[in-house]
Amino acid sequence: MNRTTVSLIAGTAALAAVTGFATLSSPQAAGTARTAAELPVERTSLLCPAPSTSDIAETSYTSFTPVTKDADSAGKTELQAAAEESDGKSAGKKTGKPVLKPEEPGKPATGETSGGDAQALVGTAEGKFAPGWTVQETTKVAAGSGRGLQGVNCSAPDTEFWFPGASTAADRTDYVHLTNPDDSAAVVDIELYGKDGALDSTLGEGITVAPHSSDPILLSTLTEEKQENLTVHVNVRSGRVGAAVQALDDKLGGDWLAASTDPSGSLVLPGIPKDATAVRLVAFTPSDSDADLKVQLASPTGLITPAGNETLHVKAGMTTSADLGDVTRGEAGSLVLTPTDASVPVVAALRVVRGKGDDQETAFIPATRPVGTRATVADNSAKGTTLSLTAPTRAATVKVTASAGSEGGEAVSKTFTLKAGTTENVAAPTPTGLKGTYALTVEHVSGGPVYGARTLAATTDGVPGFTIQALPDDRGMVAVPEADQDLSVLQK
Repeated sequence: MNRTTVSLIAGTAALAAVTGFATLSSPQAAGTARTAAELPVERTSLLCPAPSTSDIAETSYTSFTPVTKDADSAGKTELQAAAEESDGKSAGKKTGKPVLKPEEPGKPATGETSGGDAQALVGTAEGKFAPGWTVQETTKVAAGSGRGLQGVNCSAPDTEFWFPGASTAADRTDYVHLTNPDDSAAVVDIELYGKDGALDSTLGEGITVAPHSSDPILLSTLTEEKQENLTVHVNVRSGRVGAAVQALDDKLGGDWLAASTDPSGSLVLPGIPKDATAVRLVAFTPSDSDADLKVQLASPTGLITPAGNETLHVKAGMTTSADLGDVTRGEAGSLVLTPTDASVPVVAALRVVRGKGDDQETAFIPATRPVGTRATVADNSAKGTTLSLTAPTRAATVKVTASAGSEGGEAVSKTFTLKAGTTENVAAPTPTGLKGTYALTVEHVSGGPVYGARTLAATTDGVPGFTIQALPDDRGMVAVPEADQDLSVLQK
């Protein structure tokens, strides 16, 4: 009995280090747990959607793992095509070369693909490469629908996703990309919600995603209704998938729409560019009750209520939108949504437009989790990178570290203090002697919660483009119950 209990506790600790959670439910085992210890995760999975069907697309991948105290001294990581190929000897054996090969934590690794045949990627990191591992996919498209800069953080597989801000309008071509990393098929339902509620469609039910494959599902094939603003709900019946929406506009460029954070009462949407010319808020509640949201902008000087958009009423099961115009008025800003009834959960996202006339481009900002203990974003450059941080409720202090460059340079750190209710485009550090790209890691030092987003801007063949990625907690550490030294209570 003694040996069995000790094995149970050790096994649970190992499971927690891999998956990020552990539960000891037995009354006897519960008596052995002390204060939880924070340990680095030992294995992480990330999925990158197929970047583009354009023959002139150029895609880069950047992998980065921050240096983590007490992490394993050994480990490996790989990022390769999701599809399994046969080498003629062992059917199903993956024979493709990895897109990139990280050498060590603390230094970015890069890889590139070109053309419209690039596949979705499946990545795993183990040991020292696992805690906080992040991969950025960035695509430049010089012309055509969705032209401009498209970026997305490769995401972990899950079983449910919400995407407010999608569309089946005539000038939009939106796909939801589903990637299955596992050895068995996944079965997925896709539900669409418009301004009047759920859209009639049976084609989104029971979609099978084969093992080690990725399917882009064109939203307009799931419904005949043309709606400007939709909420997409991806629900996985069996298995797990990675999911992201690629939103391509004939006139306004395009970008990836990442999933909103889980339905919640209060939401923060960080990092609206100060030169945004049009901002649209799209919100949805899966609740049976309506939601009334107080809309505020966290500016450099404090919380401001946008004139004419003080509140937003979100009807149950219906997608609601509000055009906020140039809400930032030339200053850094983040949107803060506060409910009158915190028990009614909401998801939300922003569609952001920069530029004028033929030079307009689009990006999306979903509601996101706070930075938490630590968050990282990769593929930054000496020019064109903006780091936006907001402290919506209380003052906070953060440490920002610029990693070594992918081709050379030394890491540099700076500390910033944010006032309560404000957003600041901080003067983030760049590596000393930078060559190549670098990663930015934000660590919470003290004070209230902090939310962050990074904007990349670049011009391709004269076409200006930009993309925005949020910085949620990297979940690189996990709380594991410590075993009590005295196990006599378990002896019979």
